[in-house]
Amino acid sequence: MGQISERMSKVDTAWLRMDTEANLMMIVGVWSIRPGITLGSLRERVAQRLLQYPRFRQKVVEDGLLGAQWVADADFDIARHVVAEQPLPLRGQSREQVLRERVGELCTQPLDPAHPLWQFQLIEDMGDGTSALIARIHHCIADGIALIAVMLSITDGGKAPPRREPREPREPDWLLDAFLRPMSNMTVKAIGMTGKGMAKGMDVVMSGATPVDSSLEVARLGYQAVSDVAAFALMPDDSPTRLKGKPGVGKTVAWDDGLLLAEVKAVGRALGASINDVLLACAAGAIGKYLADKGEDPAGKEIRAMVPVNLRPLEQAWQLGNRFGLVPLVLPIGIANPVERLFAVRARMSELKGSFQPVMAFGLLSVAGLLIKPVQHAMLNIFARKATAVMTNVPGPAQALKFCGSTVEKVMFWVPQSGDIGMGVSLLTYAGRVQFGLITDTGLCPDPEAIVANFAPEFEKLLLLSLMLPWEPQS
Repeated sequence: MGQISERMSKVDTAWLRMDTEANLMMIVGVWSIRPGITLGSLRERVAQRLLQYPRFRQKVVEDGLLGAQWVADADFDIARHVVAEQPLPLRGQSREQVLRERVGELCTQPLDPAHPLWQFQLIEDMGDGTSALIARIHHCIADGIALIAVMLSITDGGKAPPRREPREPREPDWLLDAFLRPMSNMTVKAIGMTGKGMAKGMDVVMSGATPVDSSLEVARLGYQAVSDVAAFALMPDDSPTRLKGKPGVGKTVAWDDGLLLAEVKAVGRALGASINDVLLACAAGAIGKYLADKGEDPAGKEIRAMVPVNLRPLEQAWQLGNRFGLVPLVLPIGIANPVERLFAVRARMSELKGSFQPVMAFGLLSVAGLLIKPVQHAMLNIFARKATAVMTNVPGPAQALKFCGSTVEKVMFWVPQSGDIGMGVSLLTYAGRVQFGLITDTGLCPDPEAIVANFAPEFEKLLLLSLMLPWEPQS
């Protein structure tokens, strides 16, 4: 064929094959841009910046049991990937409502497998002086941390990816690269939800002050690894709620960006918790309140969310691909007291620090990439049976981005759900605000906006209680 090809990693192959009729493995995002931009300027920017990443010119060619390859698309046409959306008819609805409906529709429309698995849709005029840019990118291309690096690189003044030196193609030692090396490489960190290291590299923690110290540390780490594997395998299913069940094809999205990050930080300091603890506690409270409003008593109930944890240094994010594990976080939706709920979340987050479960889950995804699709789905549904939601928290830029000379006022995104999981929760900090995004199966939760509406009131409870604390004068 004369086409340059590259073997897809086993982990990326697992994500490629994870598509089902109910859940497509696409990361979907929306930028609100003021003043609006034109389709021509967007195509020019994408051609200049995004296509510097070879992956966005490559299609996927599956080769049976051997996996898949990245192959340059000889028929690549930017007009196929950067397209215009017609202005959305309001029909008595708000602009946000019709945009939500359109995003929900796009979440269910598969990308064309004959070409690179991404597409940008631009609504040039939302009727209020802004444009809406809807991006859909298949998860096999990259994970969320890598895609943030990509999207930052296409903004005004964005940094281009480093130039890669050509090298002889080789068949990667996937077991070494995907499973053993993360266990021993001193640069590996579980950055994940807070953006900070959650676990030290094993080479570092094993370098004790004396040989005896190292031996004891090795023994402790070995015990920890075995315990984590056993805990993962024996983990019970989480509490049954109306949010858990067999998902259908329809998806509904909602979002809110009403929280100020500075206020979240202040509440965290007052209550001795991290920003992440505060946001997760508010999300748990919002879900519990929703269930109560639907006549379902959440008291004593807990749901589990599979949380992605980054397993590579951030400076390597430009390399794309998927390099993250998963940890199961139990959300105490049945605790009504907001402070008690916050402390419960903080305690559970502390228990996850130093866990080997992210690396173990990464290894399972590597193995899954070797399997035929029915066996892979059966294996990956182990995660789905244990969880109600996929939840991710990503720290975004502190200042508003510029794009084609305009300002990106809002950034929203939604994570895909694997197997039979019917809810995705996305938390993103951007330009001093917190965005709470939700995507749900329409049959299980047709009104995610009702959950989103509970998020800010749950935070206000914590804010009020923080203000009632006795404050010591600061030196």
